[in-house]
Amino acid sequence: MDTNFSFVFDLVVSYQDSINVFWTFYIVNLIFSAIAYKLGFARKLPILKSVLVYIMLAFGMLILNFFSLVGYPVTDSLIVICLILGIYRYRLHLQRKTQNETPVN
Repeated sequence: MDTNFSFVFDLVVSYQDSINVFWTFYIVNLIFSAIAYKLGFARKLPILKSVLVYIMLAFGMLILNFFSLVGYPVTDSLIVICLILGIYRYRLHLQRKTQNETPVN
């Protein structure tokens, strides 16, 4: 019985050897977590604080990467999070655009 819950895990493991799987998951998870942070949680920070946030994000992804290697759907969840936050930001942009175009009485 297959207890793996992740579609991306099956895809990466079938096309990569065991040495590159760790780094493949780390890079993919880091990219998607940075996108999710930027779309949903980022605020305007000074440059050094922003660098510190991304360094801590990279360290946190090392820890989450082990869950991804076990087969939990971390990467799949990050993809869904990025899609939902992207749709949300796009709709928020459209709403703000229409509010700025309507005349105020």
